[in-house]
Amino acid sequence: MTKIKNELEYNTASSRIKELLTKVNNETPSRDKSLVELSLLSNLVADYEKVNYLIKTPTLSDIIKLRMYEMKLNQVKLSELLGVSPSRISEYLSGKSESTLKAAREISRKLNIDANIVLGV
Repeated sequence: MTKIKNELEYNTASSRIKELLTKVNNETPSRDKSLVELSLLSNLVADYEKVNYLIKTPTLSDIIKLRMYEMKLNQVKLSELLGVSPSRISEYLSGKSESTLKAAREISRKLNIDANIVLGV
């Protein structure tokens, strides 16, 4: 097999990787058949995942939601922290509105989000 072509092959290879992981460890010799097979299958699975399971870059809204979760903030508390209305926070989170430069600065400083991310640079 030189390439995984479909989900069935992907699932089969993934299952085999799980089996092989129980047979090898850090002391397994590099010429061990199970370790070689594990290495080959892992590369094939990684290549398939790069094409079929792309991880999208998170949006500013996604990052703000994550930071809200981490800081245990709801929309009202976030609006108080940033000095904007709760409805404005709702618009930021839904993507209906972009922040003003002043609000972007506050988002960056108070939520500790890199300014380049907040500004979309």
